[in-house]
Amino acid sequence: MIDKLVIVAYFAAMVVAGYIGMRRSRTAQDFTVAGRRLGPFMYTSAMSTVVLGGASTVGGISLGYQYGVSGMWLVLSLALGIAAIGVFFAGKLFRGGVYTVPEALHRRFGAESRVMSSAVVVFYTLMVGVSQIVAIGTVLTVVFGMSTGAAALVGWAVIMVYSVAGGMWSITLTDVIQFLIKTVGIFAVLLPLTVHAVGGLPAMRAELPDSYFSPTGIGLGTIGAYFLLFFFGFMIDQGNWQRLFTARSVAVARWGAVASGVYCALYGLAGALVGAAGRVLLPDLANPDDAYAGIAEAVLPVGVFGLVIAAALAASMSTASGLLIGSSTVLTNDLLRPLAGERASTVRANRIALLAVGLVALAISFTMSSVVGAVTVAADLLAAGLFVPVVGALFWRRATRAAALASIAAGSAVCLVFMAVSGLYANEPVMYGMPASLVVFVGVTLAARRGGPGGQVRPPAFEDLAPGADPAANAQSAESARSA
Repeated sequence: MIDKLVIVAYFAAMVVAGYIGMRRSRTAQDFTVAGRRLGPFMYTSAMSTVVLGGASTVGGISLGYQYGVSGMWLVLSLALGIAAIGVFFAGKLFRGGVYTVPEALHRRFGAESRVMSSAVVVFYTLMVGVSQIVAIGTVLTVVFGMSTGAAALVGWAVIMVYSVAGGMWSITLTDVIQFLIKTVGIFAVLLPLTVHAVGGLPAMRAELPDSYFSPTGIGLGTIGAYFLLFFFGFMIDQGNWQRLFTARSVAVARWGAVASGVYCALYGLAGALVGAAGRVLLPDLANPDDAYAGIAEAVLPVGVFGLVIAAALAASMSTASGLLIGSSTVLTNDLLRPLAGERASTVRANRIALLAVGLVALAISFTMSSVVGAVTVAADLLAAGLFVPVVGALFWRRATRAAALASIAAGSAVCLVFMAVSGLYANEPVMYGMPASLVVFVGVTLAARRGGPGGQVRPPAFEDLAPGADPAANAQSAESARSA
């Protein structure tokens, strides 16, 4: 009962934060990017929580249970990606006033790129959000004995209440609470108590194979696939771009993202060590994904167990809310605003879009038998189809509209082909999709320089476009530009 009360108190705190955020969300900018007023601590906390979802927490410990310290590579790839956003993207995005991935492509390459990229981004953010809702339901089922569907509905309802009420302000306030809970739950409670329960690191070394303490024990192929999928994919993750714009300055955005990357890397190492210790403590688990709950139940006293379960809920809820608002922002900013004008930029319109996205996510969570498969498809498509043209839009002056469109199509097509041939969980889709996108992007651009197909159009460089300018006007300017 004490553990249940801890979790109920956590949910109550989320609702209160939603009410406070609602009072601060007076404009569309307040709702989507928290008024761009966050200082270093709140910004770093929010950026960290959107990175560390259920896959990083429950999944990271599961990988540690199976492979030891090398199980941290999934989270480490995410950590490197979030740090890279701050180092490479923060300045350009702030100067351009762009906080959605499709808008960046539209500003350089026109309306077609915006529509194509919006479809990929919305699918990706929606499906990862669905996976977090399912993870929340799984955790609540263990604690409260509810059916999986009812538990998912409860978690979804709490997320919707605070997210729809105050948008990014509410999500940020809840993220700070969730950041503190995760930090205490993993670093101060679960890690030291689990390692102590098995006799410390020397006992772990004596009991486990040497591969459990090798940084490459999980396999170089898997490490490479994680890097391609999560490092590059995370650099163009809509939730991360939107969080970048909640910072009050470029300096806060840049160095806060780097600090978040360092924190997330340490979090990944902690999770891998917890999982490795759990292999000594519970050597015969049928499903490694049960390691988090099993370890917590085995080593934690009453009350503290509730706190650590709340940490798992916090991980999933923060990621779910960040991705769902990212999906709704792309819908309002990149699909509805070109059609409905400023009517799509009101707080009311953003609330309706977020609620609609949330309802779709809930419905999918009830019906899908393989959410992990859908998330893998979405992440592969995001990295293979959009990474190269997004980087080209920001950094390559000579990149052309034709090259961007062909690159998105080629990377996505090759990715889908290898999913069909090699399977949804194979490494090949992203490993071949990204190079295909790069080859086509560079090839078409160079052909344009030589007067080949598409040579009549060369959009202006990203930094030449006026911050806050109408993307449609920029697209028109791109169409009238001539190759140098």
